[in-house]
Amino acid sequence: MLKNYFKIAFRNFRHNKIFSFINITGLAIGISASLVIYLIVSYDFSFDKFENGHDRIYRVVSDMKFPDNDFKNSGVPLPLIPAAEKQITGVELFAPFSSDKPDVRINRPEVNKPDLYKKQTSIIYTDNNYFKLLQYKWLAGSAKTALSNPYATVLTESRAKAYFPGDDVSKDIGKTITYNDTITTTVTGIVKDIDEITDFTFKEFISYTTLPQAQFTDENNWGGVSSVDQFFVKLNPNTTVAAVQKQIQQLFDKHQKDAYLKNIFSLQPLSDIHFNSDYDNFDQRLAHRPTLYGLLAVAAILLLLGCINFINLTTAQAVQRAKEIGIRKTMGSSKQQLIIQFLTETFLLTLIATIFSIILIPFIIKLFADFIPPAININMLMSADVIVFIIALVLLVSLLSGFYPALILSKYNPAIVLKNQSAVGSSSTRKIWIRKSLTVTQFVFAQAFIIAAIIVSLQIQYALHKDLGFKKDSIITVQTPFNVSYFTDSAAREKSSSNRQACLHQMQNITGIADACIGSGSPASSGANMQTMKFNNGKKDIETTVEVKHGDADYFKLYNLKLAAGRYLQKSDTLSEYVINEAYSKFLGFKTPQDAIGKIINGFPIVGVVRDFYSQSLRSQIKPLVFYSQLPFETTLHIALKPETSSNEWKATIAKINKTYKTFYPDEEFSYTFFDESIAKFYESEQHTSSLLKWAAGLAIFISCLGLLGLVIYTTNQRRKEIGVRKVLGASIAQIVTLISKDFMKLVLLAFVIAAPIAWFGMNKWLQSFAYRTNISWWIFFASGVFMIVIALLTLSIQTIKAAGANPVKSLRTE
Repeated sequence: MLKNYFKIAFRNFRHNKIFSFINITGLAIGISASLVIYLIVSYDFSFDKFENGHDRIYRVVSDMKFPDNDFKNSGVPLPLIPAAEKQITGVELFAPFSSDKPDVRINRPEVNKPDLYKKQTSIIYTDNNYFKLLQYKWLAGSAKTALSNPYATVLTESRAKAYFPGDDVSKDIGKTITYNDTITTTVTGIVKDIDEITDFTFKEFISYTTLPQAQFTDENNWGGVSSVDQFFVKLNPNTTVAAVQKQIQQLFDKHQKDAYLKNIFSLQPLSDIHFNSDYDNFDQRLAHRPTLYGLLAVAAILLLLGCINFINLTTAQAVQRAKEIGIRKTMGSSKQQLIIQFLTETFLLTLIATIFSIILIPFIIKLFADFIPPAININMLMSADVIVFIIALVLLVSLLSGFYPALILSKYNPAIVLKNQSAVGSSSTRKIWIRKSLTVTQFVFAQAFIIAAIIVSLQIQYALHKDLGFKKDSIITVQTPFNVSYFTDSAAREKSSSNRQACLHQMQNITGIADACIGSGSPASSGANMQTMKFNNGKKDIETTVEVKHGDADYFKLYNLKLAAGRYLQKSDTLSEYVINEAYSKFLGFKTPQDAIGKIINGFPIVGVVRDFYSQSLRSQIKPLVFYSQLPFETTLHIALKPETSSNEWKATIAKINKTYKTFYPDEEFSYTFFDESIAKFYESEQHTSSLLKWAAGLAIFISCLGLLGLVIYTTNQRRKEIGVRKVLGASIAQIVTLISKDFMKLVLLAFVIAAPIAWFGMNKWLQSFAYRTNISWWIFFASGVFMIVIALLTLSIQTIKAAGANPVKSLRTE
């Protein structure tokens, strides 16, 4: 019996090639989208599930509270760590670590020149407890003692092979590694790289007791917090998070007496680290839960549209299969057997669509490489959970797509359909309102996607083209070396500054450079250097945390920062004066920028006020900001290029900049960043969202139009004789096309009426995350509605013109 079902199904596919192709295409789109999105979502929700007792592991994070600003930081004050280890109860394990990117030198006797790794990544200072928190497999050394002493290093297998190629990793024990030319450590252990899905991708572990000798640290500063210094705890099974948080807070409050520096500590679950943008995840890719849920919604919608499309097309073909059903019932087929037959056909179509979807996945992954995590690849389809998902998806789609058509077709009365096949197509028996409702549903989703895609694109364009208050085009930034030892070694600091000034002077003579200067970061950057400032207005001290940048008059002129009052900063080796922005001037209570000139903050005068500009993305309000010049601590070269007159002009200029840079820094790697590209990265996630919405809108339109085509095919088949009579009576093709299309356009307009308020509500809520945003104008809805109507008319014309142009004799000669 089953063999007969499959045989009939394949015969039906062969006889209806066009409909089968359309059905497979619609389902393949929904299934491929679901598969890729499942890979993304399952991957992101799998992070750090392998640790023993992972639900009891937390990171201690800081929420710093100031009168006008709140700052979240993943680090803790350094002295809190040893104090907590001694005094906090209810904790099974304390695991601190401090990240670093030092220069690494490997001395190998077999080669004359040591290997040098500049700004090496994935290095932390930690202790033996770290290896209890994460379970590593030890290839050499002991987890209990490897990091017990100062100047000890543990390497992962991959890092050991990179440093000491050709060796058996067990023979690397006892070899030395030098960091920043100041700290020499001995390799005491080798561990296997973690092959689980994790954000903990560190490859080099230096004993925590080495930290004071390696970095500039203040172990008594309870008010200082840096994301470099992180602190993990693993709670006892019966300990509550609230109890430990309370102990940590009390410990901090006991030692920190400055009422202005308020720090609220909380325990961040391990499962939250991969998703929470308020705190870092060790410079790894962050996932975004709302985006993942949005992806699931897109997958569900595209899958639903494919199923609706299948239902519409299948029921549209009912007239052609009515006689077959009548004969089968007359020959003894039961309703259940017919349902199984039709579900079998649906299952086979779904299976074929799934196979095509799997073939398409490598191309989809490549197409969305900027959006899809790099770790996701075609090999993941062979994992057990994905195979189970595919099987479940095939069964679910088969039921969703096939059950309703199977139920309807199996109900046909054999006596009626054998006597008059066209009778089964009457609106009373076919319940055409169901198909119309399904078609409206398809176009609601398609219309909402179009409106959303337009609004997201407009917000990105608004952000990228808005006057930000500074020049951003044709500017590159180049970082110069700065060693942490410069904080304590004034002679080395001054020598480094002189070298930097000499490098700048030579670059200013390059013909392709319009201007160049030295400063700290660019006017707009993703990070921020914050500092507490105090001003006395004659009645009380006004204290706040402000963003700090370094730069002199050359810096202001290069970026075209406008003065509201006073003058620019003069070059200086030491802090002597400030320039503030208008936002800070208003915060301090000055009615005009001029009123701020000459006033003293933190012991130094304000000599200028610059017009407000956007130092962060448009999501944030403009906040107080201060400039001062202190050349030894200004490490970034800012270079304005002359306008290009040929395609390779900038390339040649940058090559000359590289050559000059190498003259002064022969051991450093030259790299540069275009300032406007840095600003564009502020909106990288929005650009990904825009791309996703455009594709979702395109696919939804395509599937919806296929569903509309199915419905018009059904209608023209049903009204075939009516069309013939009208043509005989003199109706033109245009009149008939208008008559048929009118009802369908009502469905598209109804979908627009439903979709417009839904899209407005959703996008208005999304725009609330931006402090500065575009307006949702009426023309957006008008343009999207017209676009959808045009697409629908083109789809309708495919069948309506064909039906209207048919020979009426053929339509009227048989009953």
